[in-house]
Amino acid sequence: MPPRSTPTARQRRLGTELRKMRTAAGITTESAAGLLGVPRTNVPNMESGRSGISPERVRTLADHYDCANPQLVDALAEMAAERVKGWWEVYRGRLPVSFLDIAELEWRARRLRIAVTVHLPGLLQTEEHARAVFEQVIPRLPAADVDTRVAHRMERCRILDRADPPRLDLVIHEAALRMEFGGAHVARRQLEHVLKAAERPQVGVRVVPFKAGGFPGAGQSVVYAEGPVAELDTVELDSTHGPEFVDSAAQLEKYRAQLDATESAALQPAPSLDLIRSLVSGL
Repeated sequence: MPPRSTPTARQRRLGTELRKMRTAAGITTESAAGLLGVPRTNVPNMESGRSGISPERVRTLADHYDCANPQLVDALAEMAAERVKGWWEVYRGRLPVSFLDIAELEWRARRLRIAVTVHLPGLLQTEEHARAVFEQVIPRLPAADVDTRVAHRMERCRILDRADPPRLDLVIHEAALRMEFGGAHVARRQLEHVLKAAERPQVGVRVVPFKAGGFPGAGQSVVYAEGPVAELDTVELDSTHGPEFVDSAAQLEKYRAQLDATESAALQPAPSLDLIRSLVSGL
């Protein structure tokens, strides 16, 4: 099978973890290839996500690399075993690949910690709100492209309706709650939607009020996706140029601390929802 031309972020992550494991053990690509009985070039392709690898070979390599973390090995073997395409694949070729990577990241996460300051979390956006957001993109998108982006975002929201949804802990700045994308009527319906979502047992919503002042990462939106083991956690950062995925141990520790600080600046759940209700009544 020829190498993949555009591996997904998750496929690249599997390869990255295998490479980190190999280099930590001081094993060469030639040695790893010899163990598997494949050409040397196959190993860099596996480690870049351009070639697949079986769960059995993941375990063989981990044993050869003297990996002492069986939970990590099990998680990597499970990633290697994934063969069924996710719902997001129907959008391949219709949306930027980063949109698909975000959808898969959310779908595979055990828990999502999200902090936002201006835009409301995509997983809690109404169709009207999402459309108003996408209509502000520069350069302006054709109507058909806006429709596709909105449909994709609404599909992402269905993660909360799964039989085994991830835990969703949201910290939303008051500024994001006051942004009237689409006008007052759309904003009111959007805030009511957030209140309804907060009734779900797996969803926690807290608000950072204006009076809280400054806090670390105040100008940044952060999505921290927890994997089956801490080593496979991932941070997704939004930018005007597209999302950035961060997974180094140092960066993960930094963003955990940043989210902890943001949560410390936020109101507790009950007064947070009271603040949102007061905003609804003012629209």
